Amino acid sequence: MRCTTILPAGSWDAATAIDVFTADYEGRHRRRMMLDLDSGSRMLLDLEHTRHLKDGDGLKLETGGIVLVSALPEYLLRVTADTAHDLLRVSWHLGNRHLPAAISTDVILIRDDHVIADVIRGLGGKVEAVVGPFDPETGATPGRGESGQAVSGP
Repeated sequence: MRCTTILPAGSWDAATAIDVFTADYEGRHRRRMMLDLDSGSRMLLDLEHTRHLKDGDGLKLETGGIVLVSALPEYLLRVTADTAHDLLRVSWHLGNRHLPAAISTDVILIRDDHVIADVIRGLGGKVEAVVGPFDPETGATPGRGESGQAVSGP
């Protein structure tokens, strides 16, 4: 089995998946490698560029069928603040440290790190330990298929 096309989460019916690939954040940042599927089968992921596979994405097989990407739950920190300014300051400091982060208007999710948690509190942020899938922001390089369109490999 070989996959060269990624179908973004929400663009296909996940109920039609023929198998599942489950991995943490690092395990879902791939370009070309053999993937172990939940059923015990294996498939070749063969993309033109390294790509972060998001929870709910589909790996379209050349022979037909789609494999669902599932994010393993990870230990995370849910970062909030009393003011938008404080949350902006925290996000700048996290970015300055090049930490992967999932960002929304009022919450930032990062991987659990007690040292960074202390830094965040010192900047006026609030930290709560949570467990869940981690799909951080991707790089700003254009043309890498992070726009919600299908991405094909060679």
